[in-house]
This record gives sequence, structure tokens and C-alpha cells, in this order.
Amino acid sequence: MKAKLLIVDDENDILDMLTSFFEGKGYEVLTAPDGAAALSLLSRSPDLILLDINLPDLDGLEICRRIRGHISCPILFLTARIEDADKVKGFLAGGDDYILKPFSLPELEARVFAHLRRETRRQISPRLKCAGGLIIDYAQRTVSLGEQTAAFAKKEFDIIELLSENAGQLFDRERIYERIWGYDSEGDSGVVAEHIRRIRARLAELTDRPCIETVWGCGYKWIA
Repeated sequence: MKAKLLIVDDENDILDMLTSFFEGKGYEVLTAPDGAAALSLLSRSPDLILLDINLPDLDGLEICRRIRGHISCPILFLTARIEDADKVKGFLAGGDDYILKPFSLPELEARVFAHLRRETRRQISPRLKCAGGLIIDYAQRTVSLGEQTAAFAKKEFDIIELLSENAGQLFDRERIYERIWGYDSEGDSGVVAEHIRRIRARLAELTDRPCIETVWGCGYKWIA
């Protein structure tokens, strides 16, 4: 089955170029010139989204936040220039990677392929884990207790998966960042602490049992 890409950009030349390139590589391509059109295409269940940050109607970060309310596929930002603070905001909004314009098509294809391959690996073998009464469903990417279920943003659950599958093992912020965002990502490991805070807040809605322990000055670990 063809992987399905949603490309969101207000420049027709870029849309045409990327559509021609990725269709030539065997992908199915959906395109949107603005945020509203992009949101209307989420029902088509894209496998990966290439999202321009500067769009005419909605800010790319806001679009990313709205997308994350519906699907958890990888989102790669396309942008002409970016500061470190903006990268952190983008990762917190739910983005997975940044591609700087002008970009190399072979490099873009390699990044798209790498993100899709990572998603495929996660979906191959559905797994459940019981942890202190909680049920972690790695296929559905949810955590449940009884009839209550909590859903998480993509990176949040990626952190849960990393820590819970290695319960008791200590991970510092830099190691978590490298494992979840990738060794070649251009962001800041400081984003990890904010994601941990959000994870804890959601888990607290299910249980008063602490699941993630902070070892001050060292990092985080999942309490088995």
C-alpha cells in the first residue's frame, strides 16, 4: 500500500514540485494551500504531513496543535528560517522535525522515509503492558485504568513508551531527546522537561501513583 503524504504550503510552485517528486517515488500525495484546507483533509488519514509554518490563514504551529487532536502521524515543518526558541515551540506543538528551505529533495525524501519507517516499526507488533494497574497499549498509544483512558500527543507517548519499556532505567534529558527526536534534530533537549510535565498531568487524571520519577541532576525513570 502506498504511503500517503499531506503537503501544506501556500506556494503553488513548491506544491507542484513536491507532488511531482513524491508521486514519482510511489507515494500518494494530498495537497493543501492553507490551514483550513489541511484540516479538512485529515479524514483522509495521511501517514505523514509536510507543513509550512508561514501560511496565509492559520499559523503553522496552531495548525499542528489542531492536527494533533485528531491524528498522531509524523509532522515535518517546512520553514525558510528558524530560531532555537521557535524550534522548541514547534516540538511542543507536536512537530517531529524541521526542514529548512531551500531543501535538497533527496534529503527531504530520506527524512520522510526515516519517519515513516519508524512509525511502521512501532505498529508491527501490538503490545500491552500492565504497570501498577495501568494498561499501556503501545498499538493504540493510550494509557488506561479501568474504564478511563488517556490519549497523548505523539512525542508524549513516545517518551512513555521509551521509559515504560525500560522501567527502572535512568535516562537523562539529552538521551531522551536523541532517542525521541533523533540524533540529527536541531532542537533543544529542554523540551523534554515540558513533555514530562504534560505526561504527568495526564497520568494524574488516571491515578495518584507516581509513574515517572525525577532523579535530580540525572534524569527520569519509569517506576516499575
